[in-house]
Amino acid sequence: MATVHVIGAGIAGLSCAVELVKAGQRVVLWEAAAQAGGRCRSFHDATLDRTIDNGNHLILGANPAVFAYLETIGARDGLVGQTRAAFPFVDLRSGERWTVRPNAGPVPWWIMAPGRRVPGSRVRHYLAGLALARARSGDTAASRLAGSGPLLERLWEPFTVAVLNAAPDEAAASLLWPVLRLTFGRGEAACRAYLTRNGLGPDLVAPALRYIERGRGRVNLNRRLRSIARDGHRVTGLDIAGAGDGAAFEAGDVAVLAVTPQVCAQLLPEVPAPLETRPIVNAHFRLDRPVPMPGGSMILGVIGGTAQWIFARGDIASVTVSAAGDLVDRPADEIARDIWSDVSRALDYRPPAPPPCRIVKEKRATFAQIPSALPLRPPAETPLRNLFLAGDWTATGLPATIEGAVRSGVTAAGHALRALAAP
Repeated sequence: MATVHVIGAGIAGLSCAVELVKAGQRVVLWEAAAQAGGRCRSFHDATLDRTIDNGNHLILGANPAVFAYLETIGARDGLVGQTRAAFPFVDLRSGERWTVRPNAGPVPWWIMAPGRRVPGSRVRHYLAGLALARARSGDTAASRLAGSGPLLERLWEPFTVAVLNAAPDEAAASLLWPVLRLTFGRGEAACRAYLTRNGLGPDLVAPALRYIERGRGRVNLNRRLRSIARDGHRVTGLDIAGAGDGAAFEAGDVAVLAVTPQVCAQLLPEVPAPLETRPIVNAHFRLDRPVPMPGGSMILGVIGGTAQWIFARGDIASVTVSAAGDLVDRPADEIARDIWSDVSRALDYRPPAPPPCRIVKEKRATFAQIPSALPLRPPAETPLRNLFLAGDWTATGLPATIEGAVRSGVTAAGHALRALAAP
């Protein structure tokens, strides 16, 4: 039987390998790092004496590919989520607090209920969001959401920054609409937020590795792809550091490249790739008690401060700051100080001294999801007939999210299986 070589064990590569193993295909997974997961990883932090994730990755009810992936690897119980969608916010400047509560069903009557919507907003402000459906390729979110009144700052901006890792005045409006349509456009259940029970590594990555290795798969870590040999329009060999004969590429084999756009550009310079990136900064604070979130919520949106979203993970308050270009190069202690000031006010929790903290900087968290980058997102197919691409940066039609990464892996697996079946 021919082999599919999957290069890269991030979520896209894992998803691809899982799909191939499910189909009974022999797979070899190659990963340059010492651990799988890519940007979705967990580690034990000595400062906090806790296992934490590098960042907070929210999964929504409108993410069917993620749920299918978890069902396949037997890890659906690894997610914990809301029984009803509710998104609490606090404005640190005014002290106002409110909760956005979508209703069941596709008709959004919740926007007519003052207790379910943003203070000071009117129905017409929400209807302004429909302008995203008419977004052209060069439109930014801010240009399409003009006329949304207080929602621009109190709903659309945190929504845009969280989804696209870009401020509304530069974020691609055409990427925001699919998420809005699949969440708020489908009702409360599609909007429910889920987090991993034990962490990204234990719940999204480790079960996938076990599934692959129990099937017709092999996983190789610390093995970097250095170059791709080709003959005409076909891959004929893979030069993988330290692999020896284990990287033998037979005549009928297929390869899937599930790497970053920067690595792809080095290996396949003829393939376009969005190389500009945007950072995310995460702060993890260990409290002396379970995180005192309002109403027992697991997430809290913060307006008017440095912090943007607070996530409760037991006694760990994890804070995400997306589109963090103005923050990422500052010293970690300064970042921790400013974010803790926001967190203590948002949670109304002021211990005698700031708690232990770990700052995690992802300088290349996502590609820059701006209009000029969209034409650079390549499809899964490449000029080489037996080489395909996977990654949240490819042309999935979705933003750079876990859902987009999983879908890209499934798409690449489908192309690989069809290539194997071709004469």
